[in-house]
Amino acid sequence: MASSSSSSIMASPSANVSSYDVFLSFRGEDTRDSFTDHLYHALIRAGINAFRDNEDIKRGEELKLEIKKAIKESKGSIVVLSKNYATSTWCLDELLLILEQRKECNHFVLPVFYHVDPSDVRKQKNTFAIEVKASSRWTDNNVKVWKRALKEVANLRGMADQSRPETKLLEKIVYFIYEQLDHKEVHLPINLIGMAARYKDVNFLLNGSNAEFLAICGMGGSGKTTLAKYIFDSNCQKFESMSFIEGIGPKCKESNDLLKLQEQLLRDILGGNKRKKPSVCQGTFKIEEALRVKEAFIVLDDIDEVSQLVALLGSGYINKQSKIIITTRAHSIGKWFQFRSWRCEEYQMKLLDDDESLELLSQHAFGSKSLMVGYEELAKQVLQYCEGNPLALKVLGSSLAEDNSIPFWESTVSLLGRDIHDKIQSVLIRSYSTLPHDSNKELFLHIACFFVGKDIDYVVKILERDYSALSGIKILTNRCLLSVSPNNKLMMHPLLQEMGRTIVHQEAPKDPAKRSRVWRNKDSYDVLRKGKGSETVEGLALDMQMLAQENYSFKHSELKTDALKKMDKLKLLHLSNVQLEGSYENFSEDLRWLCWFGSQLRAIPSDLSMENLVAMDMSYSNLEVFDPPMVLQSLRILNLKDSHNLLEIRNMSRIPHLETLILWNCHSLVHICETIEDLTSLALLNLTGCINLLVGLKVSTSDGGVAKQTTFSFPHSLRRLFFNECNIEFTDSFCLSFSVHISLQYLNLGNSLFEFLPCYDHLKNLRVLDLSFCSRLKWLLCLPSTLAELYIYYCTSLERVTFESPRFTLQEFGYEGCSSLCEIEGFIKLFHITKLEDNDLGHMKWLKEYQNYKVCLVGDDELTKGRSSYLQMLYEFDIMSTSLPDIKGPNMKPNYASKLSFLSFDVPSDPTSRRLKGLDVTFKYTISGDECAWFCKICTTKGVDLIYNPKVFGKPDSGKIGIWLSYWPIGNTLDIGDTVNVSIVAMRGLKVHECGVSLVYSDNEVAEETLINNKGWVEILGGDLSGFQLSTGVYYLCRRDFFELVEAGGLTRGWFRMLVGGTIDHTEVQGWRKTGRPRQSNPSITELRAVRCVIHGPELEEMYKMAEMSKSSFLDKCSDVTSSILGDTSSIASGSSSSNKASPDANDGIYDVFLNHSGRDTRNSFIDHLYSALKRAAIETFRGAPEFYRAGGMMSPRVIKGSRSSIIVLSKNYATSTICLDELLLILEQRREHNRFVLPIYYQVNPSDVRNQQNTFAINVKSSPKWTDHKVNLWKKGLKEVAELGGLVCLGPETTFLKEIVDTINSKLDGKEVHLPPNLSGMATRYQEINSWLNQSDFQFLVICGMGGSGKTKLANYIYNSNLKNFESTGFIEDIDRRCKTLDDLFELQEQLLKDILGGKKRKIPGVSPSTCTFEDALETKRMLIVLDNIAIYSQLLTLLGTGKINAQSKIIITTRENTDSWFKFRDWRCQVHEMRDD
Repeated sequence: MASSSSSSIMASPSANVSSYDVFLSFRGEDTRDSFTDHLYHALIRAGINAFRDNEDIKRGEELKLEIKKAIKESKGSIVVLSKNYATSTWCLDELLLILEQRKECNHFVLPVFYHVDPSDVRKQKNTFAIEVKASSRWTDNNVKVWKRALKEVANLRGMADQSRPETKLLEKIVYFIYEQLDHKEVHLPINLIGMAARYKDVNFLLNGSNAEFLAICGMGGSGKTTLAKYIFDSNCQKFESMSFIEGIGPKCKESNDLLKLQEQLLRDILGGNKRKKPSVCQGTFKIEEALRVKEAFIVLDDIDEVSQLVALLGSGYINKQSKIIITTRAHSIGKWFQFRSWRCEEYQMKLLDDDESLELLSQHAFGSKSLMVGYEELAKQVLQYCEGNPLALKVLGSSLAEDNSIPFWESTVSLLGRDIHDKIQSVLIRSYSTLPHDSNKELFLHIACFFVGKDIDYVVKILERDYSALSGIKILTNRCLLSVSPNNKLMMHPLLQEMGRTIVHQEAPKDPAKRSRVWRNKDSYDVLRKGKGSETVEGLALDMQMLAQENYSFKHSELKTDALKKMDKLKLLHLSNVQLEGSYENFSEDLRWLCWFGSQLRAIPSDLSMENLVAMDMSYSNLEVFDPPMVLQSLRILNLKDSHNLLEIRNMSRIPHLETLILWNCHSLVHICETIEDLTSLALLNLTGCINLLVGLKVSTSDGGVAKQTTFSFPHSLRRLFFNECNIEFTDSFCLSFSVHISLQYLNLGNSLFEFLPCYDHLKNLRVLDLSFCSRLKWLLCLPSTLAELYIYYCTSLERVTFESPRFTLQEFGYEGCSSLCEIEGFIKLFHITKLEDNDLGHMKWLKEYQNYKVCLVGDDELTKGRSSYLQMLYEFDIMSTSLPDIKGPNMKPNYASKLSFLSFDVPSDPTSRRLKGLDVTFKYTISGDECAWFCKICTTKGVDLIYNPKVFGKPDSGKIGIWLSYWPIGNTLDIGDTVNVSIVAMRGLKVHECGVSLVYSDNEVAEETLINNKGWVEILGGDLSGFQLSTGVYYLCRRDFFELVEAGGLTRGWFRMLVGGTIDHTEVQGWRKTGRPRQSNPSITELRAVRCVIHGPELEEMYKMAEMSKSSFLDKCSDVTSSILGDTSSIASGSSSSNKASPDANDGIYDVFLNHSGRDTRNSFIDHLYSALKRAAIETFRGAPEFYRAGGMMSPRVIKGSRSSIIVLSKNYATSTICLDELLLILEQRREHNRFVLPIYYQVNPSDVRNQQNTFAINVKSSPKWTDHKVNLWKKGLKEVAELGGLVCLGPETTFLKEIVDTINSKLDGKEVHLPPNLSGMATRYQEINSWLNQSDFQFLVICGMGGSGKTKLANYIYNSNLKNFESTGFIEDIDRRCKTLDDLFELQEQLLKDILGGKKRKIPGVSPSTCTFEDALETKRMLIVLDNIAIYSQLLTLLGTGKINAQSKIIITTRENTDSWFKFRDWRCQVHEMRDD
């Protein structure tokens, strides 16, 4: 398993000599330091454990035991057949043993033909022609055996170099070995339950997506890190570099912590030693460079916020072959990637289900998968407490394992919910501790103690003023501390809830009265009984019924209000069935929420402080009159549900901002103050069950009579009205027109007594209308076209429904029990034959003689339930159909018939030239079982392609035959000679016995039918079919979601492909609706669908819910944002950040290194490996394309001039190439004029040959226009000059030599650029001002002043990054003041600054003063650009720079929050000040 880096993942050979993945057999003198060296390291980088023997072998020596053991314990071998391979008896003996292992032990063998012809090996020619020699080893027997072995290995499938780049050959070899080893399988330890399925889901996302990122989100302890480790282990072998950085969030307390993580990440990605970086910005830049070119696999574990991600990875281009996994407690991190070119897949961590949880608990408690007998109930309690959290199950299982006796278990389980385990608390609390605001923490604690399970809008109303609850809840959900259920309830994992309550408990473990919140019934009861309230209490909850159920012994004496008077900061009070005695005077003025179920008060106390009350819930109370004692400016929600004694509500004008009023089941209520009409904010009114409100009964109360309600007017602001179960009748005084209520969105008039309703086409905002159980209602006419949901359940008298627009657009429609319903405009008509006239039936008028026959209808249960079984005609999609018993007669004889379920015919010509109107399609069938699925298909050669499933059809008695008869008016699409194919496709429960088709012409007895006009609409076959058209062009005329039947196992998943044909999948019709293809809902419609009303209280919210209107959008940007940081201003910078560079292959612009080399000598070997090594180190390198050099030209000077350094590879034939020599001259010119770094490499040549121009470097004038006397003299000078430079000579293994080259280049380049985030608003103007000063002013210092957070460091970063290439030396020291706490810290900064300015490794210094002197000397001579960020005091500046002379060409930028006037007053230094301003 991975820990914190990839280095701990891969086993090295030295760590395990008993078993290897692959054995390398090779001839040392040929390839030890070259090809085999590269092969070995390529295998190791891929995580393949390879064995190679590093000792030189003496001729004639026999194999060592170590070698024999290594071959036998390796899974396979690579045999590198090179020029002198067959001259070594050691190699030949290795080959024999390798082939023996292949025969006996399934040992795979890969021959690699390196610079040899495979036929030479097979036929033993040239150096492979081995013969008997006068030697104890070259005997006749040995030679024969070796020859057979050489022939055998040559006949195996192998690989040859074939003049290709060696790195490509190595890639193929590594891939082959990897496939042979089959590293794709991942081992899951037996004690990790449920991980396999999750691994499969996540691995699919990782490998099946083009996204660079995969985010695993979930609460603490849910198994994110464990899952990430599995994915990492099973995929890391496929990548060039890999890194696992664990526990980032807890490690990132200070910016220095981020530096350490950056250094680890760079080491993992680029290899080598840990790379020190002076600042986070520079570290980010270097990582950006690496990610652009490397194929990396990275896991960043436990990321808390996007700033950590950007600091570690930057914001630039990431290699498309890379994969980066993030684990985070953030619920949704889509916004992290919203404005970046990065793409991210999200996986929400699934907690364990009950079976998995029980198995994990048993594993840790008993050491087995099965629970011991007798522990079932106790284990059930543990599972309910943990709710699938793996960490909690492990911790509690281990605790319970200490004593497997039932009494110990009972004792431990009794603590659950009262005392959370420390190991669980320590993991969970970090999500709480890292919340950005104190208000977020307070909000979390309030919800944990009082509001879990409550409606989110309700909670926001109550807590918004004090805790910014709307944004706070979003933050809590994003941190996985909270979730919102589909019906808008606030949900919290029990462990998180207990964690929050434990935090409150620890405020005063022994004294509940001193805690900020008191929620346990026992504690609350004691506080009230003893009168122990204190000013620290902000919330209190007490439920006397629950207290009794908890078996707590308490006295039934009435509680006093005294304790509540002491709670000066009380905001939240929730009482259930609590009787209080005493005065309500001096109650907390901060009270926001008063929830008092079952209160015995008959009226609201006049001395109760309510001026700041936001929500008041007096459900189940004994109130008789509700009369606000004062003006309640803050009250938004008033709930008096089930206050059965309530008679009257007075003075509604005293609640001017009321938004929600709930009077559900206030049966005795007869009067509501008329001023309710004047409320301008009332949006929701629930009068459900107020049966006497409109009756106006004369009653009496303790203080006099109550006037009857003769009329009732609603406020114009109303958006949701529940007026159901009120026995409403349509009268002159109450006409239900809602003529002025244009904001109405939801209207429930169910269980009323009216027969009709007025036209509601003026209610343009109405989305939901519920008229269920209006048994007298006969028709609904001209409903608004904006209506999204209509519910008419059991409106038994309802016959007709029409809409303002003839097109049916309802998203939800409930009509079960409407047994008289015949017409739903735009949807269906279903009439009894007895009610149809002849012209309604057209050519089917003969059906009248069978009108009294009975057929049971099935299909749509809502439509058929309780319906008469007399013959009925269905009109749907312009198709008319009916179901009949097995009748005989001339009208039942089709023109074309088949005993099968399909037939085909060509449209004939008609002798009398009648117009073809359509087709009659019929078939006979029997039905078995309850579920039945079938379709009728018609397709023609002219493109008609229809599939129809009728809403209802007949179900014959068991064993009896039924007939389905239909008319399709598609004659206008048919021409003579067209082929028509008709088929009945039975998916389930139906058997077709025969089918037939008849042609219907215009002069069939009724010449001009009026069928369409009688139906009143033209749909599919004559209108808009778009909602029912599939991607294949087929029209799928169906109003049912058959996917539900698939989920229930009633249909196979291939049913739809069988129906439609081709490759179309059934998921295309998943969610198919009455209107066809699912469409994007209006956000408000979506919210209204799931909810009905806001009723606040635990048992009430389950029934009804109405959400606030809201709109949300998600912007998915997948565009590449590697363009300029400042957009159009990019051209002003002479240099740019890495995110602005094009890749080397796409642009010949700026490179880190230019490779000058002879392709003839080294292109496919050494140069190929050097280029790959530089690329792995994220060093942007240019090497010319082969075709360019074959064309005979020199590389564009712009490439050499634009490169920061050059490597000159001096090989055998280097000086024979005029291209190499011309490039050399330009490289040396850049070195002299622009201080470019040049590194000579002597590859298989003697440096003195170059210096003295001897052997192949002895160049002379030739009879060629290129080899002139002038040119040759210049080239000779160039060769001598480059030979005088310090260079590197290849003397040992090439991989070691390559590492030395890479380290040298890295130390010279030392990527000092800093990372700049994209979209730096307002930076361009400031940059232009300062850049002008930088290039034209003779001031040495620029001071950027401003308050914290004003953007000083970002501006300095940008100036530095875009100018550093113009200076000899550069340095950027970040956040100096914070890092300078001790003298040692100053040492560290000075050492870093000296390294930046003077180059080389970090310089150790004996003290601050000597370092300052050294730096003063450098400042005087070097032309440098330095940024000193966040200088707080003058002494820091003096310590770092001294007081000496500064080179006139140098520029030093300081950022500070201080006034610096006095800093430069008595110095020769000249300073320019730039004040950061607000624009």
